[in-house]
Amino acid sequence: MSATWGDRLRHLPQSLLPQRLLTRLIYRLARVRAPWFKDALIRHFARRFRVNLGEALEPNPRAYPDFNAFFTRALKPGARPIAPGDRVVCGPVDGAVSQIGLAESDTLLQAKGRSFSLTALLGGDAERARPFQGGAFATLYLSPRDYHRIHMPLAGRLREMVHIPGKLFSVSPLTTRMVPDLFARNERVAALFDTPAGPMALVLVGAINVASIETVWAGAITPPLGKSIRNWSYPPNGDGAVRLDKGAEMGRFNMGSTVIVLFGRGAVRWDAEIRAGMAMRMGQRLGKVGKPAV
Repeated sequence: MSATWGDRLRHLPQSLLPQRLLTRLIYRLARVRAPWFKDALIRHFARRFRVNLGEALEPNPRAYPDFNAFFTRALKPGARPIAPGDRVVCGPVDGAVSQIGLAESDTLLQAKGRSFSLTALLGGDAERARPFQGGAFATLYLSPRDYHRIHMPLAGRLREMVHIPGKLFSVSPLTTRMVPDLFARNERVAALFDTPAGPMALVLVGAINVASIETVWAGAITPPLGKSIRNWSYPPNGDGAVRLDKGAEMGRFNMGSTVIVLFGRGAVRWDAEIRAGMAMRMGQRLGKVGKPAV
């Protein structure tokens, strides 16, 4: 659905917000450890967004040292069963499917009437983007109430990580309809893996109030926000090598955002019942590994 005049009016206040100043403020508030402040904030948030603390590894909201620890809380073992099978792709996050399908060469669908460049999403490097052109992609939106750790859709070996500075627009469905090239403009961290399906990328897209993006192998990538693209390469073996099993945690958002999953042409077939707009949980089956195109 394309943007309406009502959408434009609702989006207007966000376009006037000081994105970076507000995000820095949220970063500090989310780490305040004064019990009177953090306990009240956690109670309000849990009530407002109907957070299910029964599935949390620590169900007592007072036990969290600060709001950020609560927001990035771990779940009880077994709370998110992982779809079995080495050739079955599982969902990396709790959230909603924003878009899912195949890239049109170098173009990904953002919303009805809006698309964006795969190359731009991956930092403007055509060689980095080439393996994913024409391949399967899924854009998954995490709302505030969702579990905010990110897990591996397939087992993989990390090849490269890229931090691409950018804007901090909201990634809500409204903003997705309103802001051109949203995911290729916002700050993001792309992690590129070799998997049983060939190359796979997980792109962690930042947003307003997303004060930090972390990976399990490097810790916090942001802040600082930075002004230039940074990239890190990882060896296949030995010191510095990173290998993660399917379903293993690979990162987290300190506040909510969006994850984009990319595969190469012909490498993965999404299950027919997975459609834009549906809710999903981490570990749920998304599709199956096909035979990658040569």
